[in-house]
Amino acid sequence: MSAAQPIHATAVAQWAPGRGWRAIVVAGPSGAGKSDLALRLIGRGWRLVADDYVHVFASGEALWAAAPQTIAGRIEARGVGIVEACARGVARLVLAVELGGAPERLPEAETRTLAGGTLPLLRLDGFEASAVEKVAAAIARL
Repeated sequence: MSAAQPIHATAVAQWAPGRGWRAIVVAGPSGAGKSDLALRLIGRGWRLVADDYVHVFASGEALWAAAPQTIAGRIEARGVGIVEACARGVARLVLAVELGGAPERLPEAETRTLAGGTLPLLRLDGFEASAVEKVAAAIARL
């Protein structure tokens, strides 16, 4: 197992029958909508792994995400403040999401390397109404 590498991002996980907990890590500049997208996914039954800072580490053949102890179970709801959220302690990462700008209509496949491992990459505008559905479609393909 490699040492945890904290990154400025948010991670949320979804239960998939027969596959277990599968998480995404959402990165992008401040104000791009990382926490907003996570809150919308949580509203659809996902669980918070970490908001604002995520420890990413490799173990076995997989990448994993966990929250720093000081912020576990809490997420920023812009305009409201820090709120409690139903959280998942550790989850296996299967997808990286990068927020900011308009994505390509039909993009070429991309990857993101974190903590020595590679994940498929999805680029999104985090504030689009369809962002949650796009994440769901992308993770369903994995």
